[in-house]
Amino acid sequence: MRVNFYVEDQLFFKYIGSATVAKSLYRQIAVSSDIDATWKSYSRTADIVHYHSFGPIAAVNRRISTGCKVLTAHSTPRINHGNIAFVKVINKQYPKVYRKYDHIITISKSCHEEVTSMVPEMPVTYIPNGVNRDIFRKDDRKRAAFREEFGIEDDTEVVLTVAQQTPRKGLYDFFALAKQFPEKKWVWVGGLPYGFLSKDYRKIRFMRDRCGKNVILTRHIKDVVNAYNGADVFFMPSYAETFGLVILEALACGLPVVARDIPEFHDIFGDKILYFANNGKAATLINDRPALQRIAAGSRDYTRSFDIRNVAKQHVELYYSLVEP
Repeated sequence: MRVNFYVEDQLFFKYIGSATVAKSLYRQIAVSSDIDATWKSYSRTADIVHYHSFGPIAAVNRRISTGCKVLTAHSTPRINHGNIAFVKVINKQYPKVYRKYDHIITISKSCHEEVTSMVPEMPVTYIPNGVNRDIFRKDDRKRAAFREEFGIEDDTEVVLTVAQQTPRKGLYDFFALAKQFPEKKWVWVGGLPYGFLSKDYRKIRFMRDRCGKNVILTRHIKDVVNAYNGADVFFMPSYAETFGLVILEALACGLPVVARDIPEFHDIFGDKILYFANNGKAATLINDRPALQRIAAGSRDYTRSFDIRNVAKQHVELYYSLVEP
């Protein structure tokens, strides 16, 4: 069987979560199964084309490709609010776009419910995202490399967020808490992948140019695993997600996670992370060393069930079920 993976990862889009998931899955399937996996091949004859985005270039590929067309719903209307401009216009297109595929993969309970409510007639399979635990793991050398690169002292506590710089991701809350704790380093890895189409584009550019000296905005870095290892706490203030892959990556690296109290995170991570509903609670948790140490102790073990090898196997089983008579 031949499976072609397709995602729009050109230019700055290579840093968005769907591109990260697609590449990790493709690499694992290519080395661990009898699938003939190709990456953005120009061939039209794959048995399955697995899409991880549905922008204009992917749409052209979908029209010329034969075989079964599968879409992983990394993006849903719900997560566009506070993320991009013209959200009402864009969100109206989702049901129409979804119906152009033969099968949809959902990645969380909330994602599954949203997709099935929009297109109840579509065949849908739930498969969560996975993490390569051989890559995302604790590494003292990577910790030292990250801190040396950004001039962070060994005894300075680092609070890390990995996300797009948008209101939906909780950027404003990050800035507010950074002001509250000037003794800590607050590191945000991620840029504005949608450029001027990002929500509050001008406001965010203004704020990030005037944030405190204890704030480091790295945009994108060569090896994000360095950042996870260089941090002491992972902070995820996002207001809405389809999954929350960065939390999974942080847990695999042994970090304690403090995240916003939203259903998506509860469904996936349960009691393995700490939750906050407002900045006051977030501030308390970030300073609660016993609680942070307690959840950090079991963080990596929890990611076993999300190992990319297991997730890849579930995808392979789905592929065969879609093409076999």
